[in-house]
Amino acid sequence: MSIAADKFPALVLNADFRPLSYLPLSVWPWQDTVKAVFLDRVNVVSEYERIVRSPRQEIRLPSVISLKQYIPMTRRPAFTRFNVFLRDCFTCRYCGRSHAAEDLTFDHVVPRSRGGRTEWLNVVAACGSCNLRKGHRLPQEAGVFPLRRPHEPSNFELQQNGRAFPPNYLHSSWRDFLYWDAVLDPE
Repeated sequence: MSIAADKFPALVLNADFRPLSYLPLSVWPWQDTVKAVFLDRVNVVSEYERIVRSPRQEIRLPSVISLKQYIPMTRRPAFTRFNVFLRDCFTCRYCGRSHAAEDLTFDHVVPRSRGGRTEWLNVVAACGSCNLRKGHRLPQEAGVFPLRRPHEPSNFELQQNGRAFPPNYLHSSWRDFLYWDAVLDPE
């Protein structure tokens, strides 16, 4: 039986049962998940109803797995365009409006032409119009100031911010592991 590659992904949890990441959400395609199960690298926490068969065996597809080896978080998050947008919650730090990642740029608060560096403490997410309005000037020259001062985020901050942007697909078996601090509905 053929299964589309994007169907039946497994949520991947670290050995402490927390997702490896929220944005992007740590998921593996079913093929990688089945391979990890057979190599005994993961524990199956929850399964789909879907069964896959080989000539000698059948297995229910895992929907949630946990790694057997704990993977520690890196001490400092990587300085990437995406992580700048995530730190700033996909919001222009000049006008305060939210945007899709593809509609954001990043702006050097102190322009590179004025000696500004491309680093956490000098870069903010900006929409195209605010970036154009500020141009290659200092904030006080342009009259455009960041609403929040740029800072180096922690991995925890990026994870917390990522939780605010759930993906389009969330299987019901994943909920207990994604929002463990959410207020539960009384039954």
